[in-house]
Amino acid sequence: MTESVQDVATGGGHVVFETDRIRVRPWRTDEADRLLDILSRYDVAKWLCDGEPELMKDRAEAVARIERYENRRTEDPHTGIWAIEVKQTGVTAGTVLLVPLPNSDAGEIEIGWHLHPDSHGFGFASEAARGVLARGFADGLAEIFAVTHTTNGPSQAVCRRLGMSDLGVVEKWYEGESQCFRITRGEWGASRPVG
Repeated sequence: MTESVQDVATGGGHVVFETDRIRVRPWRTDEADRLLDILSRYDVAKWLCDGEPELMKDRAEAVARIERYENRRTEDPHTGIWAIEVKQTGVTAGTVLLVPLPNSDAGEIEIGWHLHPDSHGFGFASEAARGVLARGFADGLAEIFAVTHTTNGPSQAVCRRLGMSDLGVVEKWYEGESQCFRITRGEWGASRPVG
């Protein structure tokens, strides 16, 4: 399968990029029910926080979250929290993000993803993350981190598939221990096929 990433960003309501299988774009408020379905699940939310997860409770909360995602994108168009849409079905598989790491004075940037369980196992997280990495490095980032719970094997496997280096366990940006991965612009460029 070829997986060329086409950057088609054009402004408000834009598609950030697309591949043969997916379209990465801003979340829309008409997708609040899908976001609620994803973030009200313990098996998703447990990986997104320190301690006990706070599950999303209702559609109004989902709409407010989507509005916060849009405000973040407006403040810095190089970072964001975007929907992963499966082109063949139109289903929103989940979220991919590129955001500043919390508690960072150095401006470090984190990539992340979370998908609905019905979209696991199809490679959508890896595919979306590759496009986000390409976009981040094209925008001039020198390095991008991924930070997972120490027991989140599936996300760590995605990091390895992306060519990210495992930096081990850290207690830097989030409370408690996290598994930290990093890829630099040079490593990314060296891992891309030529031609």
